[in-house]
Amino acid sequence: MKIYHNPRCAKSRQTLALLHDHNVAPEIVLYLVDVPDALEMKDLLLKLGMTPLELIRKNEASWKENYKGKNLSDDQVIEAMIAHPKLIERPIVIKDTQAVLGRPPENVLKLL
Repeated sequence: MKIYHNPRCAKSRQTLALLHDHNVAPEIVLYLVDVPDALEMKDLLLKLGMTPLELIRKNEASWKENYKGKNLSDDQVIEAMIAHPKLIERPIVIKDTQAVLGRPPENVLKLL
């Protein structure tokens, strides 16, 4: 398993703790430092069954200041997430060909 994790995010910490409680030691990707590229983002979205816009944190200042109200293509939204990784909703947990958003953290139980 792999978790796209932000240690400063309570939901991300709770999701990681839930995995540990179930004896899962996932690979941890600190996505704010190791930013996914476009192909990786498209793969994540496919596994999540989400559109790029559904994975955006719309209350982030960088979204409101640069993108809100604009008619963006999926590729442009992905480019925004790469340029501003804080826009990526978190945490994302992956197991094989499936992924879930850890909001709420109990969503990861679907992968166990």
